[in-house]
Amino acid sequence: MKRILTLILLFCLGVFLPFGCTANQSNAPQTTPTANVLNLYNWSTYIDPEVLKAFEQKYQVKINYDTYDSAESLYAKLKAGNPGYDVAFPPDYMVKIMINEQMLEELNGDNIPNIKNIEPNFFNPPYDPGNKYSIPYQWITLGIGYNIKKTGEEINSWSALVDPKYQGKVSLLDDMRHTMGAILMYLGYSPNTKNPEEIQKARDFLIKNKDNIAAFAPDTGQQLLNQGEVTLTMEYSGDIFQVMAENPDLRYVIPKEGSIIGMDNMVIPKGAPNKKLAETFINFVLEPENSAKISNFIDYASPNKVAIDQKLIEAENLKNPGIYPPAEIFNKLQYLQDVGEATKFYDEAWTEVKVGVGK
Repeated sequence: MKRILTLILLFCLGVFLPFGCTANQSNAPQTTPTANVLNLYNWSTYIDPEVLKAFEQKYQVKINYDTYDSAESLYAKLKAGNPGYDVAFPPDYMVKIMINEQMLEELNGDNIPNIKNIEPNFFNPPYDPGNKYSIPYQWITLGIGYNIKKTGEEINSWSALVDPKYQGKVSLLDDMRHTMGAILMYLGYSPNTKNPEEIQKARDFLIKNKDNIAAFAPDTGQQLLNQGEVTLTMEYSGDIFQVMAENPDLRYVIPKEGSIIGMDNMVIPKGAPNKKLAETFINFVLEPENSAKISNFIDYASPNKVAIDQKLIEAENLKNPGIYPPAEIFNKLQYLQDVGEATKFYDEAWTEVKVGVGK
């Protein structure tokens, strides 16, 4: 029901949808700067439409909402030249890459006073010291969503993805760094290794277990799981919790070997037509009530300390270890980092995985 309401509300707002229903039938915003138009570039269903509507009404502006299906596709579009986006939402490691390649505008902190509401642990991150270019939006964990009715048992390890009894019933993320990172952690390596031999071992492991892999899903693994097409899926926490709300047989777990923590961020791409309006929007999102609305709607973890302290976040979510992990699990989570020149080893390995698995 949440997803249906999302699509209805997004349609009513006239925002862009991933299947091509857009306000101006274009895959990119109009590039002519317009003071009362804000162009957002985000994952699909990754915000509460009511927050967008409230911003439009408060500031008398129009929001265009365009979507991407991977951090790499976001990077590719903006690297070719910003077609007119004012705010984008890249993950942590991609922020670092975009900073290094001068793809982001430096933020004016005077226009974003609500940054004070962010949990101190999320300030000054390694990918953007001083938060000069990025502001935390939502944080996630990568884990396994599964149908307990079909598994007949609780799942607690990445090894379940390659268990022969789930042959042809597993989907993995169609995301190079997250999928390779999770497998590297299972094999006992860092998800940020620059060692080509370790990266190749992760490649070989995936190809060896290709019979288990039904699909590489572009952030749609939760749908495959909910529809019964797979029994287990590697997915982001919030995506699984969204479908768990409508299917009591579904579960989510952070594997015992550890996993990846991801912080999605709000940034302003270089050349944004409306930088000040973009900063006004970022500040609006950081208001405790709005931050809580977003987290409650998409079931992701909020970095907004005030929203949590004021108990604006749903109590059920705050108690959920899959959304807000206890310390013993949190300490096993790692951020993905920019691996620099070693990216070519990941690119080569991922290409070989996709060819070798054939899905």
